[in-house]
Amino acid sequence: MKDQRVLSKVVADCSRSPFPEWIDGTLPGSRVEVIDGRWRFTNELREAGAYTNAQIDDYQDKKRRDYRWNPPLILTVTARFSHPVDRLRGTGGFGFWNDPFMMTGKGLPARPRAIWFFYASQESAMELALDVPGSGWKAATIDARRLPFLLLAPAAPVAIPLMAAIKPLHRRLWPIGQRAMQVSEALIDCDLTAWHSYTLVWGQKRAVFLVDQRVVLDCDTPPGGPLGFVMWLDSQAMVITPTGRLGHQNLSIPEQQWMEIRELAIEPITP
Repeated sequence: MKDQRVLSKVVADCSRSPFPEWIDGTLPGSRVEVIDGRWRFTNELREAGAYTNAQIDDYQDKKRRDYRWNPPLILTVTARFSHPVDRLRGTGGFGFWNDPFMMTGKGLPARPRAIWFFYASQESAMELALDVPGSGWKAATIDARRLPFLLLAPAAPVAIPLMAAIKPLHRRLWPIGQRAMQVSEALIDCDLTAWHSYTLVWGQKRAVFLVDQRVVLDCDTPPGGPLGFVMWLDSQAMVITPTGRLGHQNLSIPEQQWMEIRELAIEPITP
């Protein structure tokens, strides 16, 4: 891809291959291809335990400090999926993050930072926002790098068992941790198999997520980037809860599944 410090705008031509302009993150059993003027991210049938991922991004060859994207900007994606929310398996979506878990195989682990449209199937339980399910199709932000989270971290060995044992404490204590990590989430109620326009207005102080021009989440913006862009569909499931449950698995894919993209634009907001 071109020098990310110079290039500040992307309007993709989805009738052409995304490569080599984007970095290819696909694994065996997956592919990203052009079909009828659209990008299709496909995962083929797989047995449980075998990780597969159809992905493009713009950060695998860079250090985190050199990631490209900072607010203010607007991300626009028109997308649909092969299966409804109760049948699509794994995780997927599009937006910006810091690749904290070394999924590219490079760098060191980091505290997660993300602002994106994110899907997790029902086998996942990422319960980061109070009263928002740990799975489903969401608009979401997180920044665990913030100082308030670091100040609260020493209390975690005591707070987590208490929240697990006493549910009222969970409801009282977890919002403090949620705010410290700048977690904001909203479930998106739409038919995944139909075309929808997804817009993220990532401002300096506020972030607004829209689906078909309808606001689904308006929240404080985590501190600015730099973050990398990612668009993917994979076969994993994760469990992360305030009560201390942690888990990860690679799910079986019993039938071919895909995500299609017919529009992708990332454009700076100018005064």
